[in-house]
Amino acid sequence: MSEAAKVGVVLLSLGEPESLDGVRRYLRELLCDPDLVHFPVPALQPLFAWAVSVCRCGRFRRRLAAMGGGSPLVRLTYEQKSALKEALQGSGSRHLYAAMRYGEPSTREAVRRMRADGVARLVALPLYPQYCAATTGSSLKALKAAMQEEGLDIPVKEVRSWPDHHGYIAAMAEQVFRTLSRAPGGKAHLLFCAHGVPEDFIKAGDPYQGEVERTAAALRKIFPDLPCSLAYQSRTGRGAWLGPDAEDEVRRLARAGTAAVIVAPLSFVCDNSETLYDLDIALRRAAVEAGIKTFLRVPALNDSPAFIAALKELVLAAEAS
Repeated sequence: MSEAAKVGVVLLSLGEPESLDGVRRYLRELLCDPDLVHFPVPALQPLFAWAVSVCRCGRFRRRLAAMGGGSPLVRLTYEQKSALKEALQGSGSRHLYAAMRYGEPSTREAVRRMRADGVARLVALPLYPQYCAATTGSSLKALKAAMQEEGLDIPVKEVRSWPDHHGYIAAMAEQVFRTLSRAPGGKAHLLFCAHGVPEDFIKAGDPYQGEVERTAAALRKIFPDLPCSLAYQSRTGRGAWLGPDAEDEVRRLARAGTAAVIVAPLSFVCDNSETLYDLDIALRRAAVEAGIKTFLRVPALNDSPAFIAALKELVLAAEAS
């Protein structure tokens, strides 16, 4: 086997249940992650995760049921993997893997497959454009731990973030243009929306907020004639989170007389419950109730050719670094 054939690329994602049966396990694994949930007594975090997963599983199941019974995130990640493998074929042979931080396919299973395939060097490509310790950091940490546990000692090139990579921004802009063509008169308020995090994360030095703002700023340059704003979604718990909250922002826009809103999700490259429920159902409902006449959501990038081309560039740049 040639050296080129021993190169691996692993796409790292958060994961979501593909059916209602996987909800409790998913929540338990998610809530056990100390990078995501800063529990005051670490020794008791597994017990906390078990208890909350039991109490909240019904709510999450109802969300998935409203989306059709499961999340498409894993399926869409596999489609991205297949498209990226095809795009990379002209520059050498590679083994591609998908690894979910929570649920299946697990990071450990991906590492076992790498070892079986004889991978000699690896590119780790987290599917989070903006770095956050709770997503990118946690996924990379899980990959290192799995490699150590499975005895896979090979060089790893990490793509830590790409908030304003030209290919990613071009792919996003393409989707915005297509959505804008459906707005009355081709005009609307462009609402950039990113997943929220507790303010404590940012105060501790996490670069997430700054990187989200870099993504929004890059897109603003492409749409200078559209009014734009940035908001954060999916706030949970009682602590202070990044704001403004997306539902509060659409209400503000309605009070200001805005009739049409286009929501562009910045932190999700695959459709999942955060886009298909939090935006398409919950945020749409809040917007309509507030008086917004036209509510459109920019599709996630999924396996769009422009986005796959951007991922290819990221992989090749990492290999060359």
